[in-house]
Amino acid sequence: MPELPEVETVVRGLRGALIGRRIVGMWQDWPATIHSPPPDEFAARLSGQRVRALNRRGKYILIALEFDTLVIHLKMSGRLYVTEAEEEHEADRWVHLRFDLDNGRQLRFSDLRKFGRVYLTDDVESLLGHLGPEPLSDEFTLAGFRAGMKGRKRAIKSLLLEQEFIAGVGNIYADEALFRAGIHPATPVHLLADEDSQRLHQTIRDALRAGIEHEGASINWYRKPDGSKGESQDYFYVYGRANLPCRRCGAAVNKIRLAQRGTHFCPQCQPELL
Repeated sequence: MPELPEVETVVRGLRGALIGRRIVGMWQDWPATIHSPPPDEFAARLSGQRVRALNRRGKYILIALEFDTLVIHLKMSGRLYVTEAEEEHEADRWVHLRFDLDNGRQLRFSDLRKFGRVYLTDDVESLLGHLGPEPLSDEFTLAGFRAGMKGRKRAIKSLLLEQEFIAGVGNIYADEALFRAGIHPATPVHLLADEDSQRLHQTIRDALRAGIEHEGASINWYRKPDGSKGESQDYFYVYGRANLPCRRCGAAVNKIRLAQRGTHFCPQCQPELL
């Protein structure tokens, strides 16, 4: 599932093609993609609204319109791209939602697995207010980070995946941040020392910034809006590198199941607390 760096890359890649454009029509053949309001109301409200801005909240894409906000979650296999109406693309076979623009182009939502969801709302806070702080913003403070960890006994990897704790961090960048901090992913949160939490607070930011710099990880379905792959996977320390040598110490990277997710770590650089 695309995480913060992938979603941020999509947002940046769509801004030039969408800002200032008016949505003049919509087509869909999989109503479940439209979470709310119902498809007919969705189409009627959307039609004629101009795109004012594109932003991101956690793993959600926010397309600000004149009166509403179009909120999109790509889930596992969602892809967004803008193209000329007559152009055909490989990903078109999985397009289940399409928005017609006033310049003859289209914003297409391709989603093979059909798990992606789209919302139209005039109150983004009511929809996304449950999300935790943005880890690359000033609201992600060390004090707040530590306060959210206080009294927790679950594995630190599991906590990092909670979107109510931190918005936008998923399986990939949790593994990368924990490696950078030298913390074993199964470490109970309450056993982390102050220096551990301080290091992790910084490495979460570092891992996400590196992901954005390399325009996301094209491991499975993720592609940038122009159809090309991101390059983050070529720079990972541990994620996707099970049994390969650690880039720092040369020990074999391990993979275990934790928080119902494949979890990668280096047993030498991230020793388990005994």
